[in-house]
Amino acid sequence: MEKTDVLVVGGGPGGLSCATLLAEQGMDVVVVERKPLVGPKVCAGGITWHGLIRLVPESLIERAFPEQYIFSDRQQVVVRNDNPIIATVSREHLGQWMADRAEAAGVRIWTSTRLITCGGHQAQLERQGRGRLTVEYGHLVGADGSNSRVRRLLGVPTLQTGIGLNAMVPRSLPQMQWHLCPRLFASGYAWIFPHADVSSIGAFADRRLFSAVHLKTQLLRWCEERRLRLDPDDLRAGVVNYDYRGVCFNGGYLVGDAAGLASGLTGEGIYPALISGQAVARMILNPAYPAGELANLGKKHHRHRQMVMLASRFPRLGATLAEFLLLLLKWKVIDFRTLEMAE
Repeated sequence: MEKTDVLVVGGGPGGLSCATLLAEQGMDVVVVERKPLVGPKVCAGGITWHGLIRLVPESLIERAFPEQYIFSDRQQVVVRNDNPIIATVSREHLGQWMADRAEAAGVRIWTSTRLITCGGHQAQLERQGRGRLTVEYGHLVGADGSNSRVRRLLGVPTLQTGIGLNAMVPRSLPQMQWHLCPRLFASGYAWIFPHADVSSIGAFADRRLFSAVHLKTQLLRWCEERRLRLDPDDLRAGVVNYDYRGVCFNGGYLVGDAAGLASGLTGEGIYPALISGQAVARMILNPAYPAGELANLGKKHHRHRQMVMLASRFPRLGATLAEFLLLLLKWKVIDFRTLEMAE
């Protein structure tokens, strides 16, 4: 039997940000991560200026882009800013940096550890090579991604999800690009996110309209149209949960993708994970904490979800809205921040 003040399931940005803040305030915290290494995930690795670029060490930034190239079937828009609009980071390097900070604060991180069940302030874990273990906790935080086991055990359904496909090609392309192509991706999009020595090429779409196989076919067709060489075997799929129903439930908390806080419009998830992780930590430390940052995040998330629902339900209207959105960006009626989760 092990005991801890807070058991955090999942060693991603949400779980580690929550754990670090709690440990800095003197709480005993255990983070369990089912993978052998903290950090790796199917992810394009984009972070925004208003979200995270200024909050991570410069050494983690691989490429930074003050220009964003956005395409549709009918037009092209180039959005420019004095500061980088989006930068790319390695999820593995970001995860390791956050894990180092967490351990320096006193967090115990157990990798290769799987949650079996939880309830009644006890969790049954299975640690690879060490067998099963019971942990008694004061608070439970589910930060275990879009397929969250904690969410299921808390009885919270997940109905609204997206799917992303990503491949890292061995060359760094010159531009960061977004491609709105309703005929191939409906309300979703394809992307090119250059990193230091590789580029992320992928697509994101609503899971109600696309299976992984269907989206893969559409992405390969899109690559062929643009003469982009992409090995189908390099593609990796990941689910994006945007079915947000809150963070506090009877018996535990949910943060990040486990809470459904990823954007249903863009798939952006790192910033919402960090913000929700820190907010939940403050709620644990002070049950009267108002969590205004969660309310702001929820409003932005709701707007993104409404746009996705509208475009998915009325495809022709969705295509028209995509073209109108680009015109608004071109005329500078709105800026790129409209597409970001950061306020």
